[in-house]
Amino acid sequence: MAKDPFVAHRGLLFTVAYEMLGSAADAEDVVQESWLRWAGVDHARVRDPRAYLVRTVTRQSLNRLRSLSRSREEYVGEWLPEPLLTSPDVAEDVELAESVSIAVLTVLETLGPVERAVFVLREVFAVPYGEIAGATGKSPAAVRQIARRAREHVAARRPRVRVSRSEQQAVVERFLVALRTGRLRELMDLMAPDVVMIADGGGIVAAAPAPVHGAEVVAGLLARAGRLGAGFRTAAVWLNGAPAGRIECDGEPSAVSLVVEDGRVTRIYLVRNPRKLTRLDVPAVLAR
Repeated sequence: MAKDPFVAHRGLLFTVAYEMLGSAADAEDVVQESWLRWAGVDHARVRDPRAYLVRTVTRQSLNRLRSLSRSREEYVGEWLPEPLLTSPDVAEDVELAESVSIAVLTVLETLGPVERAVFVLREVFAVPYGEIAGATGKSPAAVRQIARRAREHVAARRPRVRVSRSEQQAVVERFLVALRTGRLRELMDLMAPDVVMIADGGGIVAAAPAPVHGAEVVAGLLARAGRLGAGFRTAAVWLNGAPAGRIECDGEPSAVSLVVEDGRVTRIYLVRNPRKLTRLDVPAVLAR
């Protein structure tokens, strides 16, 4: 028996929803809702199942984004995307790995729902403008204009330099060693002078309520946490298609993703909200 198109494209559908929502839990809900809709249609009348399913997931994601806007406005502290454990193979598709990176997903949060949908579908998945128009309720001409504006918006805010996997891995490993040993000078040497750290505790665990700026201040905060925490442990892992870190302090887990430019850390994304750390044991299936 031929494989059900929904099953065949599930990884793609989850990836579309995750890139639009920044939340694996919400993406899974959208995929499930889309499955229920798929189960209720006559499959023989669907000429292109992949396009139909992507359109369905896009519409459901747009609905979910609009309903989530209020809760994200009321979120305590900084909101960061939910990190995903990924296999090193994801990094082989450079464009996919970059699009699911915490840095780019954070930038996508600054787009409106339709802009985000258009950007994800066009720039990541190369969906034709006509199909995007059908998914978003816009005309093809309007979609082209939205795509151009969204592309310029993201380009102005995303990391400027793409580093190799080996360079990213080396910096992450040095960062984790310096963090674990509490070596303030080594941490500072790894960071750009204007480094920014963004932490997400969701109001559940302690985290800086606003972005922290400057190598001395950031390194001091991180080194102090390493010295004060009992059983402070770090491990290198692959998160969102790139080398990253998993931290445990007093039994509380955290995930840390770094942006590296010119051999130094320019951005640190620290997710401490336990509700966002439930997918660090089994690699997510991502596809496009």
